[in-house]
Amino acid sequence: MSLNPDTQAFVDMIEAARASAPPVAEQTPEFARNRYRALAHVLGEGPELAGGIEELEIPRPGGSIGLRLYRPEKEGPHPVLLFFHGGGFVIGDLETHDKECRLLCERADCAVLAVDYRLAPEAKFPAAVEDAWTALSWVVEHGQTVGIDTSRVAVGGDSAGGNLAAVVALMARDAGIELKLQMLVYPATDASRHFDSFDENVDGPLLTVEVINWFWGHYIGQNAGERERGDWRFSPAKASSHSGVAKAYIATCSADPLRDEGNAYASLLDQSGVPVQHSMFEGEPHTLFQLFNTSESAKTLINECAKALAEAMK
Repeated sequence: MSLNPDTQAFVDMIEAARASAPPVAEQTPEFARNRYRALAHVLGEGPELAGGIEELEIPRPGGSIGLRLYRPEKEGPHPVLLFFHGGGFVIGDLETHDKECRLLCERADCAVLAVDYRLAPEAKFPAAVEDAWTALSWVVEHGQTVGIDTSRVAVGGDSAGGNLAAVVALMARDAGIELKLQMLVYPATDASRHFDSFDENVDGPLLTVEVINWFWGHYIGQNAGERERGDWRFSPAKASSHSGVAKAYIATCSADPLRDEGNAYASLLDQSGVPVQHSMFEGEPHTLFQLFNTSESAKTLINECAKALAEAMK
């Protein structure tokens, strides 16, 4: 599938750099994490924030969770986006998505609270879900102590982070927590793999099916069967009901293996009576969300996310 020219130029550079890397199956999680951090560095920095950035730590059973709070310039209390980074539940951290959190904070005039959830294989499924829910619960119960308006909370993320946001939105509905928005950027929503985009984009730029298999193996196990893959905490599309969840902004990309499950999730929410804004980015791959400094489509994506956030928080 052909890509838009500005994206293709960046993909060519990244693919050339990857040529010297070991085959995916031979890579360790730490090797992949370091390469992802290096990619994020190449993609540039985000804006300085007049409201400042604060590092936080909250308790969880058996340990703690790191959070990073980005504040807008205006006086609080601030509405907040609880943000979960992508990376297949194996790679990614607060640094790899720092630029995107800064941009959303600045453009939506909304605080962003990024969650440094546990990664696999050190912490397998459902550890990331547990941390995501702990973070949301803390925001609702204690957010006011750091200047957060706990009546205006949204969740969001890209890829695996979009999966966590979708799952937490379902959990919030069941717990009686009213979220203002779920912002899902090319989310992983259905592990059944019956989608054409897995075949069409099997060797997709920046995310291949081989890499997805590597992520899944570390997170849920190489031998996970239909029952494990169908757990709604891993495949939120498999939840028994989607009515009553927060309204959604969903973005998908045509050259992404996850395209069709994201499209299907948008349709599923719509059919369940949930207001949905869905944008499909033609000629664009997975990882578009992080290409703000190199792609016009990425600028549009970030701006749409920020606009959806700002409108939801009114």
